[in-house]
Amino acid sequence: EVQVVESGGGSVQAGGSLRLSCAVSEYDIRSSCVAWFRAITFEERLGLAGIDKDGTTTYADSVKGRFTITKDNAKNALYLEMNSLAPEDTGMYYCAVDCPSPFPVNVLDSPEYTYWGQGTQVTVSS
Repeated sequence: EVQVVESGGGSVQAGGSLRLSCAVSEYDIRSSCVAWFRAITFEERLGLAGIDKDGTTTYADSVKGRFTITKDNAKNALYLEMNSLAPEDTGMYYCAVDCPSPFPVNVLDSPEYTYWGQGTQVTVSS
């Protein structure tokens, strides 16, 4: 059974930093697209940063220059380094892996992904 587990969330003041981690088991992410999302509503998730199957990174405009997504194939894990955090960054953050479509995908589009973690909460206070 594929498991996706996020960690590293917490509470931080505006301007601070956090590093989220996502450990994946029973699924090799080396050739997979991967991404980080933040919940907007119970069902809707905003794509923040993603890496496609070719290794190209994509960021939402709201996080460009502040967030960095990286993938460690040896550890089968991905990370999200978040700097200059603001209160509007508050929310539940999710890691997603595997977009099985044979066609080019939008790595920030949540329906593309198969496996999701349970999320980690990030709270930024002003």
